[in-house]
Amino acid sequence: MSDTASPQTTGTEAAAGYEPTERTVPTRSRERAAYDQEVVHSILDEAYVCHLGFVRDGAPVVLPTLFGRAGDRLYVHGSTGSRPLREAGRTHPGLPVCLTVTHVDGLVLARSAFHHSINYRSVVVHGVARTVTDPQERRTALDAIVDHVVPGRSADSRPADEKELAATAVIRLDLREVSAKIRTGGPNDDPRDLALPHWAGVVPLARGYAAPLPADDLAPAIGVPAYITEL
Repeated sequence: MSDTASPQTTGTEAAAGYEPTERTVPTRSRERAAYDQEVVHSILDEAYVCHLGFVRDGAPVVLPTLFGRAGDRLYVHGSTGSRPLREAGRTHPGLPVCLTVTHVDGLVLARSAFHHSINYRSVVVHGVARTVTDPQERRTALDAIVDHVVPGRSADSRPADEKELAATAVIRLDLREVSAKIRTGGPNDDPRDLALPHWAGVVPLARGYAAPLPADDLAPAIGVPAYITEL
């Protein structure tokens, strides 16, 4: 598939926020890159799962995981036995990583197979992940991860106890070297293909929620919280 241009794009000329670097300026479709802080934050905040990439024993590794954002910091947590989380604390100044998120907003169907594409919003973050050791920041990070999935949930659940905290590692990645990339609009067919008898257009995708399913052992008197119904 090829996707050389988009009828609607987010350009770098009006962007303000994160400073572009050699690693955050794309080699293709540069007009789709955005460095505006609000744009980056909105894409991150709408994602549930990120992909955390790093090098282990000379080979690349990419792990899907939950994350949370507090200001210009991203937090990832896991078991203290998790290899990347251990390495982030062992190496100095930390573990070099690349963190990404992607939303697929539509399937772009062109008249030619070559120009099929997707409409998407993505963020790529480069940086060094560091282990969080400060107790207050660890609790802030864990609350941010819970609230990232369902805003308001951390205040409506039991916080981690000392034993659970001891078994949990948290790493921090500062949002400094970061960019967003966005594609919108319809197919970019070649003029010679416009008369072909093939349907062309966009099939939109949207995230949705079904009715909440209570746990089998939930007390009947406990209703669905407002922060869940508001989803």
